[in-house]
Amino acid sequence: MIRLPPHAPGMTIGLFGGSFNPPHEGHRRASLLALRRLGLDRVWWLVTPGNPLKDNAALPPLDKRMAAARREARHPKVVVTGVEAEIGVRYTHDALAYLTKRCPGVHFVWIMGADSLAGFHGWQRWRDIANLVPIVVVDRPGATFSAAQRAAKALARFRIPEREARMLARARPPAWCFLHGPRSGLSSTALRRRNTS
Repeated sequence: MIRLPPHAPGMTIGLFGGSFNPPHEGHRRASLLALRRLGLDRVWWLVTPGNPLKDNAALPPLDKRMAAARREARHPKVVVTGVEAEIGVRYTHDALAYLTKRCPGVHFVWIMGADSLAGFHGWQRWRDIANLVPIVVVDRPGATFSAAQRAAKALARFRIPEREARMLARARPPAWCFLHGPRSGLSSTALRRRNTS
């Protein structure tokens, strides 16, 4: 039996996926911003067994990254899970398809940084992802929103104004919103470089 964090029909839950290698304050800030501005009940950090778009040769074991993520999260409404490994998927679409089917009545929102939006069109079945759940994009230093980005252009007519962000979790997909807020210049890539130099 696959173990999921506590949930119930009617709840609004943000899903924040990534390698979390390592987790950092930027992940936490984005999660707390989404919790507050979207009025979410919870945010689940989906710690991936390995990002299909990256070299995973030096990726630390999942249990170590999950333990580090729990230490970084430090919030009762942010829950760390390795559900992707449990259900045997590596692609965001497959995880979302499983969760939306397994948790009827739960309103999921995909959380991503603005840097991820820039490459979103390269994700497997990215249009299907947008059709499965609403998406919130969180501003990041050096990777703020650009209407010229391929995915942003394709989804432009489904964008919800930031002032109406609280409507997003219950909006019918495709729907997305861009959030501005306190930004962190931290990145997992920079932290890894610092730790190896």
